[in-house]
Amino acid sequence: QVQLVESGGGLVQAGDSLRLSCALSGQTASGYAMAWFRQAPGNEREFVAAISRNSLDSDHTASVKGRFTISRDNSRNTVYLQMNSLKPEDMAVYYCAATWVAYPADCPTTAKEYAYWGQGTQVTVSS
Repeated sequence: QVQLVESGGGLVQAGDSLRLSCALSGQTASGYAMAWFRQAPGNEREFVAAISRNSLDSDHTASVKGRFTISRDNSRNTVYLQMNSLKPEDMAVYYCAATWVAYPADCPTTAKEYAYWGQGTQVTVSS
């Protein structure tokens, strides 16, 4: 059974950086596309970034392009989200997600395509 554990959230000021980590256990991460989603109070869960299992393909939602970068280290079964120039509107609970994919370049971007989810980590950005 795949389990995902996020870490790295916290309270920062606008303009600061954070790096989120998500460790996958129970399976080898190299077979899974992985992604980050976020949910702010009163809002639906939204896509942030995704990365294919071979790291050759990735996608970032428009509002974070140029500020956030998703990456992964399959030797550590871990995916990362480097978040720079944080804004108050980035404040949310950030969730890691994983799903097995048949093709190395597959990079799903919708929540319904992901089978496994972490518990989330809170990111708070003060202005």
